[in-house]
Amino acid sequence: MILQALKEYYDRKADDPESDIAPEGFEKKELQFLIVINEEGEFINIEDTREKIGNKLVGKTFLLPRSVGRSGGRAYEKTFLLWDHIGYLLGLPTEDEKSSKQHKTWLKALKELPPELVGDIGVQAIVDFYQKNEMAKAIASPQIQECLKAPQCNMTFRLVSDIPIPCREKVQEFVRDNLKPVGSEESDEGADRSLKTGVCLVTGQSGVIARTHSRTSIDKDTKCLVGIQRNSGYDSYGKEQGYNAPIIQSTEFAYVTALNTLLKTKNQRIQVGDASTVFWSKKESLFESDFSLFFKEPEKDDPDAGTQRVKALFESLNSGAYGEDDRNNQFYILGLSPNAARISIRFWKVGTISEFSFKIKQYFDDFDIIKPPKEPEYYSIWRILVNIATQDKSENIPPNIAGEFMRSILEGTPYPATLLQAVLRRIRSDTENRVKPIRAALIKAYLNRYYRFYPNQNYKEVNMELDMNQPSVGYQLGRLFAALEKIQEEANPGINATIRERFYGSACATPVTVFANLLRLKNHHLAKLENKGRVVNFERLLGEIMGHLIDFPAHLDLHEQGLFAIGYYHQRQAFFAPKNTVEIESN
Repeated sequence: MILQALKEYYDRKADDPESDIAPEGFEKKELQFLIVINEEGEFINIEDTREKIGNKLVGKTFLLPRSVGRSGGRAYEKTFLLWDHIGYLLGLPTEDEKSSKQHKTWLKALKELPPELVGDIGVQAIVDFYQKNEMAKAIASPQIQECLKAPQCNMTFRLVSDIPIPCREKVQEFVRDNLKPVGSEESDEGADRSLKTGVCLVTGQSGVIARTHSRTSIDKDTKCLVGIQRNSGYDSYGKEQGYNAPIIQSTEFAYVTALNTLLKTKNQRIQVGDASTVFWSKKESLFESDFSLFFKEPEKDDPDAGTQRVKALFESLNSGAYGEDDRNNQFYILGLSPNAARISIRFWKVGTISEFSFKIKQYFDDFDIIKPPKEPEYYSIWRILVNIATQDKSENIPPNIAGEFMRSILEGTPYPATLLQAVLRRIRSDTENRVKPIRAALIKAYLNRYYRFYPNQNYKEVNMELDMNQPSVGYQLGRLFAALEKIQEEANPGINATIRERFYGSACATPVTVFANLLRLKNHHLAKLENKGRVVNFERLLGEIMGHLIDFPAHLDLHEQGLFAIGYYHQRQAFFAPKNTVEIESN
């Protein structure tokens, strides 16, 4: 089903005259550097195609003959048609022993080029470049150091005042006429294998079966989405590798190209932690381009774009903002992450745009909570997860949690328990700003959705703002802790460390050990307040909260600890609201 949907996406884009998806036999690839030569093959200079985008240098993308898969100890024996990385073209860096082997493969491939290719003036110029030993001039050029510093230095040749030679019409015509890449049916050991034909499992068409499948770039590495390892127990009935699950070459090209295209787009991919999520619709739709705006961090140059699309989503359920045709349009969501040998599929979701719209709206409803004025109206998945990570850093987002979180949103199921555990740990460890709005929103979302699926008559759904009648002991204890902290702050203006820094962890986990002492300390703080009307209002507030409590429990379970955090947050927000739910204004 996944491969079929990717094949359909490729066919849809290929039929669109405005689409720039690569045709069969080609791929869109960055070339960071171009070796500029004249028609006699003489070296001119090395051109740097990179431009700074954000903090990264990104090379210019060209339509090139498709690369072939290569892996194993003899991967250096394969090269691409008229382009590759610096090890093949120039044998650099010299300290890497593989470079000389790669360069020999490149020179051998040039000698074996068919006459119809060598007849092109650009291809002949490449051959002359090596025959005239112009390579020494290229290696001696000052630009070569920039090439060597680049993480992946892909390069080719360009004639003066012309396009890169692999992009010339004669070269591309040759590729179209010879769609099977040279060496694509050779094993990693280099043994020749006859082509095998069969019926494609995806399309039902007959054709040449792809023995191995091309790789996809994910997480700074390239992996296969489909791969069957040879001589590892998967061979059967005399068949091995791709012949065990026959997919013809045209289908293999289509699904790999579609996946690579999706992973390179800005609007149809979300990256959170180690999880990459791509999405597309069966027919072109507005939802397809808007989907990422619901979840990703807003762009700096247009911070309100995501908010506008979320509001449109809310309106769409009543107004049909995405159009009547879109609502029943099939939508696909694929979650991927890198694995040791191949790409791991985290989740695969299929549904209509209407179904996914409803579930995404539920997600935003879950996270709706009272916030300070400058807080974002809606939170991206990255912002949620980074606030439960150690030191609030992306690299510390717990493994697998992004994929599980996304799966819960799309399925409308309870959020993973690891989310609650992680946010409570983070609150206890963050002494400066424990219960941030986003953390309180996450706890509220987790608990309300959990008890929606596992009803408990003793649980009352958490509101978006202060609920003085919330029956939860944890919630009321959180309110009490916030009130005691507020009293301390007003009694000691400019205090550096409040009871939050010293006692929050104990108060939310083992209330009986701290609250008696805190209440005694409260009397000392109230005595410092000169405004007696304020003292009366604080006492009234404390009495209202204590009226919900019978005693201080020895410990609180994780759910009650979460409610403690929300009660604390709600009460703190009520103190700073323009008109407090419980007034403590000066008389």
